[in-house]
Order: sequence, then C-alpha cells, then structure tokens
Amino acid sequence: MSWDQIWIDINIATMSPSIAAPYGAIKNAALAVKDGKIAWIGKRSELPEFDVLATPIYKGKGGWLTPGLIDAHTQLVFAGNHSADFEQQLQGHGSQKSSRISMSVKACRDADDAELFELARQRLNALAKEGVTTVEIKSGYGLNTQTELTLLRVARELGKHHHVDVHTTFFGAHAVPPEYTDNPNAYVDLVINQMLPKVVADNLADAVDVSCGHSAFSLTQAQRILTAAKAAKLNVKLHADNASTANSASLAAEQNVKAVAHIEHFDEQSVKKLSQSGSCAMLLPGEFYAQRETQHPPIDLLRKYQVPMVIASNYNPISAPLCSSRLMLNMACTLLRLTPEEALAGMTRNAAKALGIDAHVGVLDVGMNADFCLWNISTPAELAYTYGVASCVDVVKNGNLVHQ
Repeated sequence: MSWDQIWIDINIATMSPSIAAPYGAIKNAALAVKDGKIAWIGKRSELPEFDVLATPIYKGKGGWLTPGLIDAHTQLVFAGNHSADFEQQLQGHGSQKSSRISMSVKACRDADDAELFELARQRLNALAKEGVTTVEIKSGYGLNTQTELTLLRVARELGKHHHVDVHTTFFGAHAVPPEYTDNPNAYVDLVINQMLPKVVADNLADAVDVSCGHSAFSLTQAQRILTAAKAAKLNVKLHADNASTANSASLAAEQNVKAVAHIEHFDEQSVKKLSQSGSCAMLLPGEFYAQRETQHPPIDLLRKYQVPMVIASNYNPISAPLCSSRLMLNMACTLLRLTPEEALAGMTRNAAKALGIDAHVGVLDVGMNADFCLWNISTPAELAYTYGVASCVDVVKNGNLVHQ
C-alpha cells in the first residue's frame, strides 16, 4: 500500500455510530492517510503491508485519536468587553442585556478591521490549543450593513490565515438596533433587502441565524428572514425564545433549520417537532453557567426523540465569555447531565451535522477528511472529566500535522 502517513500505537474514538462500541472505539488501532483523507482505519494487527521506508510513521504512545473538535456556535469577532458591567452585576447593579448588546455594537462599529482580526485571532488560537479544528463564527454585533459585512469579512479572512476551518453565519437579526427600536419592521426590511444580498454577493456567509422572541424578532419577522435566506441557498438556524416554545419549534420545523439554540423550555411536542424536522439541539453550557440559569434543557426528551445534541461554547462578550472547548465538555456533563460520550459527540459528529459538513468531518472513517487530534489520555471520558490539563499532543488537519 502507498500512503502519505501511518499512525500506530494508538486507540481511536471514531465517534462513528456504525461501530457499536462506546465512542465508536477501536483499541490497539492504526490509521492511514492519503491525499488528506483517511485511507484505512482498523486494528493494528489488520493493517495491510506498506513501504516502511517510504512512509512517515507516527506513534501515539498509547494515546487516543478523536475527530477534531468542532465549536459550532460562537461570536468570536467583536471588540470591547463587559468586565466592568460584570463587576457591577456582582454588586447588585449592572445593565440589561439589551444595553450590553448596544455597548458591544458601538465597540464593533468603532473598531477597525485590524483590531477585530487580532482579537479574534487570539480567541481562535485559544480554541485551537484545545483541539478545535473547525469553528462557526457569527456576526451580530454590527446591526448595520457596513459593520455586519466587516465582521463577516474579518471572520472569512481569519479562516484564510489559520489551520482551523472557519464557517461564517450572518446574524444581522441578532437584535433590533437602538436606531430602529420604534420601527423593527424597517430593520427587517434592511436585513432582507440590503444586508443579505451583499452578504451573498460577496460570499461572506455559509448560513443565516435569527433570534426569535419577545426580546428580538416576532415569529412573522423571523419567518421572513429565514425564507429570504433559504431562497439565497444559505443554511438557516434559529435562536428560539423560551417564552414561545411552540411557535419557535413550529418555525424550526417549517424552515428545516440546521440547529436551534435556547430550547430550555421546549416541551415534548416541541422536541418531537425538532426530531421530525431533522434539526439539531444547540446546547450552550457556558451560557447556562455564566448566566446562572436554572432551567435545564429537556435532555431526556432529546434522547427519547433522538434529536442530535450539539455542545458549543457560544463564546461572546455578553452571555458566555468562556473561550474553552474542553470546559464546555465538562460543563455539558456536570451542569446539563450529559454523558461524556454524548458530550464528545456534541462537539464532533453532531456539531458537524449542525454545520452541514458531516459528509467530511465529525467522525473518523475511510473517505473522511484526515482531521483529528491525538490526546494523552487513558480513556475518551477524560476529555470531559478533567479541565486545565494540556492533553492535546498533536493535531492533523487535512492530512497535515499542524500542532505538536
């Protein structure tokens, strides 16, 4: 056999549902790479003969390979922070979420491209060190045409200069900006008729997200935006409103959204609609922690109806200022009561599905991209069990070793 590289002395958590073992595990395994793809995977004892002298061989020292982690819900590109407001909140003061969004919007509108890029690069580096090889970055802190386009351009540029794949989401419908408070329909018109066409013309987004509810956009307004996005051949996503779960679930099902966030108050009928639509449930343990939330997502119902559960950081300056994939794995288990295997699936296989890239990444199998991490761990459960230990030894992206 002629391969570009061989990995031996490893165990593999393939995360493939076709393998019955927990984590889709193959112990005492080997993996071969050719042309940036996985060309062979299986037991080391079954590895076909190959040219030992001509093939680079990597030894994992008994560690575990997993798919590269995927953070499928972030807002990495922003300026400013809310540390002062955080301090005031702890003293019983602090501003409302709408005011904090307005502060972030102003900071982003005032920042230049270079500042936004450098801040986002540092955040992406932090995720990359923890094994993230794919990330979604939303806009949403511009809320005018110029700044929304700038945030997306910076995110696209970031992807050109980093080994982490960057998928961008236009989130101009994050909130109603202050200048449109008295006329939100006019802002919806702006999003649909001016922002979206320019986003599409410049190929700045892979998807469109909408925040639907009493604190953002009405069901009708959200429906208009999602319909326009689908007509533009973009994937669609939804931030649901906890106070209007039935309507949010119906809208998600009607629009076949890839993922729905903020489903804490979804009842059984709502979860059933998610299952029927094929949507993923976007679980955000960092926000649950940072906002001291008490209403848990309906985990048992999601399991019952086999709705794919995605774990993401939702890193942003307002509700989830926690830039760590490993911490999210731990919080998914300790706070949301997922199993370690469910948590890891939420940042690999299910996260890939939420981004519409599950044909290429998210599991380790023949024909998939050679996109994986080597961890110095004795069991995959360690990735969720512990936090703060630098156990990511190597990262391979499209067959290239990018981190040691």
